[in-house]
Amino acid sequence: MLLLLFTLVLFTSSFTPTAMGKIGKPGCRTQCGNLTIQYPFGIDKGCSMDESFDLTCNLTTTPPKLFIGSGNIEIYNISGPEMKISNSIGFRCYNESGYATYELIAWTNLETTPFSFSQKNKFTVIGCDDSALITGRNGIDFTSGCLGLCSKASDVPIGYCSGNGCCQTSIPKGLKFYNVSLGSFNNHEKVHSFNPCGFAFLGEEESFTFGGVPDLSDMDLDVKIDNSLRIVVDWVIGGKRNCTQAMECKGNSFCEDEETGGYRCICNDGYEGNPYLDPGCEDINECEDKSNIRCYGICTNTPGSYNCTCLKGYTGDGKIKDDCRPDAKDSKFPVVLFSVALVFGLLAILSGITGIFLGVRKRKLIRLREKFFEQNGGVFMKQKLKATGASEAVTMFTTEQLRKATDNYSEERIVGRGGYGVVYKGFLPDKRVVAIKKSKLVDGSQSEQFINEVLILTQIIHRNVVKLLGCCLEEEVPVLVYEFISNNTLFYHIHHKPGGMSWLSWENRLRVAAEAAGALAYLHSQATMPIIHRDVKSANILLDENYTTKISDFGASRLVPLDHDQVTTLVQGTLGYLDPEYFHTSQLTDKSDVYSFGMVLAELVTGKKPLCASRNNEEKNLATYFIKSMKENRFFQVVDPRVLREGSLEQLQAIAGLIKRCLDLLGENRPTMREVAMELEGLRKFTTHPWVQQQTSEESRSLMLEVEQSDLYAVPLMSYSTNEWESYSGITEMEFQENEPR
Repeated sequence: MLLLLFTLVLFTSSFTPTAMGKIGKPGCRTQCGNLTIQYPFGIDKGCSMDESFDLTCNLTTTPPKLFIGSGNIEIYNISGPEMKISNSIGFRCYNESGYATYELIAWTNLETTPFSFSQKNKFTVIGCDDSALITGRNGIDFTSGCLGLCSKASDVPIGYCSGNGCCQTSIPKGLKFYNVSLGSFNNHEKVHSFNPCGFAFLGEEESFTFGGVPDLSDMDLDVKIDNSLRIVVDWVIGGKRNCTQAMECKGNSFCEDEETGGYRCICNDGYEGNPYLDPGCEDINECEDKSNIRCYGICTNTPGSYNCTCLKGYTGDGKIKDDCRPDAKDSKFPVVLFSVALVFGLLAILSGITGIFLGVRKRKLIRLREKFFEQNGGVFMKQKLKATGASEAVTMFTTEQLRKATDNYSEERIVGRGGYGVVYKGFLPDKRVVAIKKSKLVDGSQSEQFINEVLILTQIIHRNVVKLLGCCLEEEVPVLVYEFISNNTLFYHIHHKPGGMSWLSWENRLRVAAEAAGALAYLHSQATMPIIHRDVKSANILLDENYTTKISDFGASRLVPLDHDQVTTLVQGTLGYLDPEYFHTSQLTDKSDVYSFGMVLAELVTGKKPLCASRNNEEKNLATYFIKSMKENRFFQVVDPRVLREGSLEQLQAIAGLIKRCLDLLGENRPTMREVAMELEGLRKFTTHPWVQQQTSEESRSLMLEVEQSDLYAVPLMSYSTNEWESYSGITEMEFQENEPR
């Protein structure tokens, strides 16, 4: 660690105005106002390493201003491998009637430069009714977002971003371009009195402090941010080249590769200067400035280092204070024997201190684990297990077991990150492969509810629900242990493979949908206590080695008492899948899961993501685009070509009607998950008849021909009631119950 810090300090010092050696090429200006420009950068023609390192000094202003290339991105500070540049702020303001009066889009492009945005920056959204997406590229496309919500001024904190009025999120390393788009849910009509505008921007995290309500009320906040907050950028040499191809590093320096591509030259220890210009880095005479070294004798400079010896007539180590002593040539004192005894004595003392320290540390660790166990509801769980005689229902894992299973929670064992924790792949001593989830902090006052929910989830036995095997309560946060599902998520199979996976046929899509719907119906109506998942999405639908569906991630789930049909909760879920009615009322019902499942069905049928900033405005939100396409009889334009090729006209009409009802804005108009599951099972049963398969093939060919010839569709989409569907599909609720997996 000390060596790393020393290297970083040395690297920074090699690019400061006080560094030894050359700053720029001969005859080249190295000053623009109060900023010093050092090679490989240059402000005159031929003074930089290549055109990508060209800078422009505008002398018409007082003081002069420095810009990247010939563009309008201003440089405010240069410090070693970093620069601070001007900001770009996106904002949208509304009047009291909800109409947008001012709007500005934020973006910055560094793709033709050696710069990339530093991870010291955070993407920030300020507003009580605002959502924002940041899209960009760092070798691959990147999309993230943030949501600022609050209903009254008294809920807004000052000094930090908590999500109430201010939200922040990180960016990936190596990002060279970004674009920001702002949105609003109610156009600030409900919060206009203290928050008329929403703002989104990228900037240095350490330099930004949220001012609370005064910031929300300030319509000129963009000017304040633009004057005070900068974007930090990093720079490298070589673009896609690495150190093996580098020729720029001069004498007394070495090359260091950057993980995102390119490299930098760094002066060796004991040298400083500009490693990109001949003769390279020059030796530091440490003896001239003893404030940075330790020498209590005679200092002698050496290349890259120094020697320190005691004065004549003294022996010892001149780098250690008071270690130089008069020569003892005539002394009869047994120096060797004394030294050996001293060493062994010190070793004995050190061993004793180490033993005491380890013992104290072990006792503290045991007490800490006992504290976490009690804090996380372990005592309550033991009482419940003893009272119900169900001690075998939940496996209580120890900290040592799970740390060993995950190689001490190694980064290499991470298989997923979500809003409710991090999931690791683990190997138990009995050879079982498990998924180990470290949850977020649990409120101590809710530990009893958490334990009750764990006990109920361990009793869920359904072939399409990921089995909860047990938990560990000895960590600061509860750790849950699930069976491991090996074949990735449905989201991955739909979106991450060009053209889809070979197994993802229409028949298999129907099977996966029917299995997932049956599992959710089981949770809603047949579990010991009804369970609302609250975060149904294709990323939480797993597939095992046989492509069997498994519903997972109950981190946001809520148990519903048998005498209640709805629960008031803090809104949680995933944008794109979140039930609009639940978002606006905070009233959670089983119909909220139905809406989210409708979005999963829309994904399966269309092959499109629920939200995608790269699509045009009409298609960004899949739900609204899907419903609009149905109303305009353009449904078959949004269907995945393979689904259109393999599914029959009646099947596509039926599932389109089912999706439309699931996505109804009023929960009471949506079907139940049991009704959804029955309809999907009916569609599956319908595909098994031989005459249907023959008819399907003929209709698909006809439908594909029609799609190729015309963009207009006059075929009305059908919508079935439960009774009509039973008549059409030949499956009844009784048959559904008989065929449902237990």
